[in-house]
Amino acid sequence: MSIVPDPSTQASDSLPSTLTAQQWLAPPPPTVRATLSYLVPGDEKPVHYSYEPPPGEPWESGRYEETQISIGDARMLDGQPSIHREGFELWDAPTELRNYNDPDEIRRAYYPELEALATRVTGGRRAYVFDHLVRQRESDRGPLTFGRSQRGQHAAPNARIHNDYTEQSGRRRLSLVLGADISGGPMPRYCIINVWRSLRGPVLDTPLAICDARSVDASDLVEAEVRYPRRNGEIYLAVRAQRHSWWHYSGLDRHEALVFKQYDSRLSGVSRFVPHAAFLHPEAPADALPRISIEARCLVLMD
Repeated sequence: MSIVPDPSTQASDSLPSTLTAQQWLAPPPPTVRATLSYLVPGDEKPVHYSYEPPPGEPWESGRYEETQISIGDARMLDGQPSIHREGFELWDAPTELRNYNDPDEIRRAYYPELEALATRVTGGRRAYVFDHLVRQRESDRGPLTFGRSQRGQHAAPNARIHNDYTEQSGRRRLSLVLGADISGGPMPRYCIINVWRSLRGPVLDTPLAICDARSVDASDLVEAEVRYPRRNGEIYLAVRAQRHSWWHYSGLDRHEALVFKQYDSRLSGVSRFVPHAAFLHPEAPADALPRISIEARCLVLMD
């Protein structure tokens, strides 16, 4: 369930926060005006590189419009959002993970925690975490972009409004995770979720904005290619629509997990896609520590 963080939990956190007691107790504004990066519609499929591109190739193609958007604080909602309705939920879910620089420890200690959480959140019967990504705000606090990473460095926060999976890549992920060809049998219902967590106390400088799935139409989503060193993936980018309803959780802390839907094989009656992006919070303290976060993707078999 969603909770208001307890400031006393920060005393034992090995990754300290810059929040003072006065800052912590001050009520956050219910809505902020911040810039989000929408795709400008075009004729060509956008391409993004997750690694340094070949000579002469840009890091990303396509044009983007920086748009001032009202982003509500979901902590102030009267009722709690639902993973299968709005497409996101906030859970109190402390973790034993300590060394986020050790991929083996993350897989050994963190993945089982997330799989247990995923079944509880979604009501699914089995969950499989299949990848994760640590993001760290650049020390120079440069402009937010696609979150590209230089070799040997963590990825940066991704400010392009996107959804991790498309209709096509969401369908393809099932066989990739289960490691078998399931085309000959009945397709189980499944969903893919993203579990997002701060690794450095309350997130103040570049929090994550999430879009209510009910406010997103298929016509708002544009397929884009993401090129990795050994494979290509496909995501959705988003074009601007006035109906979009944006939210964030103020001061998202290390003991909390933001869980949001990225794909659902069920075609109607449930949330399916939740576009999201990092943004610069206009109320962030000037001395806020750069954000460090971890996101993990998990496939959940629902039946």
